[in-house]
Amino acid sequence: MKWLWWLAVPLPLAAHMVSMSTGELKVDGNRAHYELRIPMYEVAHVREPEHTLLDHIRFKSGGAWGTPSARTCKDEQGTYVCTADYQFPAPVDELQVECTFSSVTVPNHVHLLRAYLGDKTDQAVFDLSFTTAEMRFRPPTVWETTVQELAAGFMRAAGGLAPLLFLASLVLAARSRRELVKLTVAFLGAECLACAIAPKISSPLSPRFIEAAAALTIAYLAFEIILLPKSGLRWLVVGVLGLFHGAYFSIFLAQSGYHAVTFLCGVATAEVLLIVVFALALRQLSRLAWMRRMVPVAATMLLTVGLVWFFVRSIK
Repeated sequence: MKWLWWLAVPLPLAAHMVSMSTGELKVDGNRAHYELRIPMYEVAHVREPEHTLLDHIRFKSGGAWGTPSARTCKDEQGTYVCTADYQFPAPVDELQVECTFSSVTVPNHVHLLRAYLGDKTDQAVFDLSFTTAEMRFRPPTVWETTVQELAAGFMRAAGGLAPLLFLASLVLAARSRRELVKLTVAFLGAECLACAIAPKISSPLSPRFIEAAAALTIAYLAFEIILLPKSGLRWLVVGVLGLFHGAYFSIFLAQSGYHAVTFLCGVATAEVLLIVVFALALRQLSRLAWMRRMVPVAATMLLTVGLVWFFVRSIK
């Protein structure tokens, strides 16, 4: 029964690669109305989502938390929609927001919140690392916007399991430093291309399809390492596979309204740093004679993870 441990490898993949929700908060004097929209498959395992979700977002103004009322949740054609009203002791001019959806959905969940106060707007992004934000209802400076978008891109690239596994596969697939550079350039270029063409597609790909496809990219690259060790044009294969990873970032760009160039610079920075770290680690380990035989084993593990992940996401 030693083979059973292979089945345990994909268990951490319970978290979705594309896990995202959006929210709108409309402020009127000392009252505010909040609406949350999240895909139904994201709340399937949340206990009592009609209470739990709204319990994990709070709004504070003038030193006091808003008092919630009229809380409702319902399924609207595959989207779970929750609404609530909030009462504050004084008219709102700025807000402190606390959002911990990632603790009750999946660890890599991202919540995009837009707030409105008359003709003024503000926006915040929440995830496992950033659970609080201040909304001042003023146009952000160029510097603030740049830093926010760079950080968002960096976190999206470094915080997902699928991107990390694919980058590990990419490093294993490189048979030389020169080839590693070619694979990296092809991968980054494909991601940028996917983000450029995604807005022009009339029928965008669903998050579930993108996640299943991303899992299959890991499996295919691992397949190349194991069974096609001398294959040529591997950079072209990586480029094609990179289109699916870029599709994930295109969804985030469409939802957030961020500038593609700044956001993708953050993505590229994170991915290049991770590739360098993985390559240095592999180089150090390869100096050990017994570790040289572990590359096919590691590729086999990635192949198993990718295939199981693909089938799980395809049928769920």
